[in-house]
Amino acid sequence: MKNDRWVFYKDAVAEDNGKGVVRRVLAYSDDLMVVENTFAKGAVGAMHHHPHTQITYVKSGKFEFTIDGETHIVTEGDTLCKTNGVEHGCVCLEAGVLIDTFTPYRKDFVKD
Repeated sequence: MKNDRWVFYKDAVAEDNGKGVVRRVLAYSDDLMVVENTFAKGAVGAMHHHPHTQITYVKSGKFEFTIDGETHIVTEGDTLCKTNGVEHGCVCLEAGVLIDTFTPYRKDFVKD
């Protein structure tokens, strides 16, 4: 829940977003949110944009990301910055996990 000081992974609900992507909302407040996204090989994060700045850390796997028309392959340890309104998306080339931070938090990801 919003503003929880402690969020234990075992208690964070995994939400199947279909087509090989599972989202787990972790800690968040009005100003910041951390989300784990687990991708199966071949899963697609469709091109989209939103009014949030998003930074993605590649925890594991291999992804082809497109941000504002520029495409790169990213792997473990790489970080991507997507400012609010910039179109972006990805294709998972090797199963992996992305850790996303958003500011402000994504109201559409929670049921407060």
